[in-house]
Amino acid sequence: MLEILTRAGSFVAIIVLGFVLKKIGVFREEDFGVLSRITIRITLPAAIITSFAGKQIDASLLLLLFLGIACGVVYILLGFLLNRRNSREQQAFDILNLPGYNIGCFTMPFAQSFLGPMGVIATSLFDSGNAFICLGGAFGVASSVKDGRGFDFGRVVRALSRSVPFVTYILMVLLNLLHIRLPGMVLECAGLIGGANSFMAMFMIGVGFRLSLGDRGQLGKILRILLVRYGVAAVFAVIFYFVLPFDIQVRQALVILAFSPIGTAVPPFTAELGGDAGLSSAINSMAIVISILIYVVLLGVML
Repeated sequence: MLEILTRAGSFVAIIVLGFVLKKIGVFREEDFGVLSRITIRITLPAAIITSFAGKQIDASLLLLLFLGIACGVVYILLGFLLNRRNSREQQAFDILNLPGYNIGCFTMPFAQSFLGPMGVIATSLFDSGNAFICLGGAFGVASSVKDGRGFDFGRVVRALSRSVPFVTYILMVLLNLLHIRLPGMVLECAGLIGGANSFMAMFMIGVGFRLSLGDRGQLGKILRILLVRYGVAAVFAVIFYFVLPFDIQVRQALVILAFSPIGTAVPPFTAELGGDAGLSSAINSMAIVISILIYVVLLGVML
């Protein structure tokens, strides 16, 4: 338990460091975009490559990819059903802000530190499906609901094709299934770069952290989204751990994944949709705090 608290405390300290350096002017809020691009396009893909190196994927684990999609679909349906009597704008906001997991920049560092190689692979496969939802799927549904248009599947495909982590996931799964190994020099370089992913991901979260609870109306909206999000997550976690027929390491990873915070792409998508990006950012930041606390408890109980 002490090791878990120490490592989790280190992650929190890095987040606080990023937040403090932004507050004193060493970094600006605009720098979040640069840090995000470095993390998502360089260190995270390298970490994904390293996690697959020398590991053979059981074909049954490919179900995790579809599980990542299914979880997102459940949240999208809830966003639609819970707002049947509300405006299209409110319905679109919930459809966009309930689903999607921040796995690459938040959960992956925890998986690398605590869950072992099989846990990292399970996390990667689940995130491949999650990417379909948080990098275009939820936005496509939300925009069609708000505008009354049909769902633009082509837009989702274009968004996914530009996602470096998603393309890396798919490529590494295919190479693994075909038993093709990358050259040792590539793996050595990927290991060196991927080793920085935990720091970069947590530091980026700190620089981008925003939270304002002054408006009671805003606070009520934040709590409503988070109660639905983590209430459903608890149901998912119970099903993942006690029902699914996977090894214990995989089931532990799925429980952690169920409580991942909302994806970092959600606030920008909310802004693009003409929604309240400030509220979305506040929900996103609060979810990070809640997920850290839950992770410490869960890791202490399961490991």
